Amino acid sequence: MFIDRPDAGTRAILVDVQFTSGEQISQAERIREAAELVESAGICVDDTILASRQAPSSKTFVGSGKVEEIACSLEDNDADLVIFNHELSPGQQRNLEQHFSCQVLTRTELILDIFAQRARTHEGKLQVELAQVTHGQSRLVRGWSHLDRQKGGIGLRGAGETQIEMDQRLLAIRLASIKKRLKAVQQQRQQSRKKRSKADVPTVALVGYTNAGKSTLFNQLTSAEVYVKDQLFATLDPTLRRLNIPGVGEVVLADTVGFIRELPHGLVDAFKATLEEVVSADLLLHVVDCSTDYLEDRKSSVMLVLEEIGASQRPILEVYNKTDLTDSGYNTELDEHGDVVRIGISAVSKEISSQLIDAIGQRLGVGQTDLPVLLAAGAGRVRSWLYDIGAVVNEQVESDGSLAMTVRVNKTGYARLQQEAGVMLQNSGTQ
Repeated sequence: MFIDRPDAGTRAILVDVQFTSGEQISQAERIREAAELVESAGICVDDTILASRQAPSSKTFVGSGKVEEIACSLEDNDADLVIFNHELSPGQQRNLEQHFSCQVLTRTELILDIFAQRARTHEGKLQVELAQVTHGQSRLVRGWSHLDRQKGGIGLRGAGETQIEMDQRLLAIRLASIKKRLKAVQQQRQQSRKKRSKADVPTVALVGYTNAGKSTLFNQLTSAEVYVKDQLFATLDPTLRRLNIPGVGEVVLADTVGFIRELPHGLVDAFKATLEEVVSADLLLHVVDCSTDYLEDRKSSVMLVLEEIGASQRPILEVYNKTDLTDSGYNTELDEHGDVVRIGISAVSKEISSQLIDAIGQRLGVGQTDLPVLLAAGAGRVRSWLYDIGAVVNEQVESDGSLAMTVRVNKTGYARLQQEAGVMLQNSGTQ
């Protein structure tokens, strides 16, 4: 489609503009993060151009002086790509590419390129393609600017206008095909969630800013081998594993794509099928890099995405990761109800503190007090189940063959004990 765009390069000039109003993050942090994005895409940054404006220029986003400065930097560094850490209009992007005679990428296109490189599963590739095609729809006009445009009047339609309409039809067909296949994936996920719900298997989803250590923590908790690397969006495709929580039994732990400041809306929409695991989760583990100077800003960015997908009201346990890299003390914090709302860990440790497992169990309803239970001699199946879910604190065989046990279970486990034959709960007096 974009046949008149210059070829992409691998040596870039990075451009960031500081606007005087509405900025909630420093330019230094934006540049640092943008440089990490560029590096994650396999591109080398030869120079960084900073600018400050009241508002973007309608023609070139930056002023004419900065345009010339960028052109000089391209020549001096023998670079072949310009990356704006912003969104550009199709017209601005076209004007800049014509002036520089090289490709100009936006922040959204850079992130889309990284996602395309990271996608491994069929679903992940479909989601990335959906975001790319959706993004490209609004920029079709740029692909045929070398052809005649509509001049007005009957019989005066130009070849370019016809080609644009043809591309629009092809894109519409492709979009419909991708959405149909993603809908099938979504239905499969919904069926899996229904089965887990019927079996009373809770779901715990890891969320957080990209590179906060979610996948490292996921691997430590589940002994999985999810790809881990110190780069943005190292993990893209979702992964589900089973995890045993004492008093609950098996739960499903979901590792999800990392979020980032100003995550493109097209990506959020494309990944909604995957992110439904987050929306329907019984508990969200918000993994936070507590060693960064921009902790609160990154937490806010994550919460904005959760709000956008309708998951901001799900129960959240904040997991402050990388405590080994900071002198700040992040101890376990409780709310007014005694629930754990924050816990500090180091996910690179070979032994994750049992406090995290206990905190997950507590947030899933496992009581903090011991529950005395008396099992009849023939209630071996109940005893086996209690051991399977890790609920037994201790047990003692009585003279009549019954078992006096002390257990810790969540509300679902307590309800089952109330219904099982041969079980007496000391606090209820029923059998």
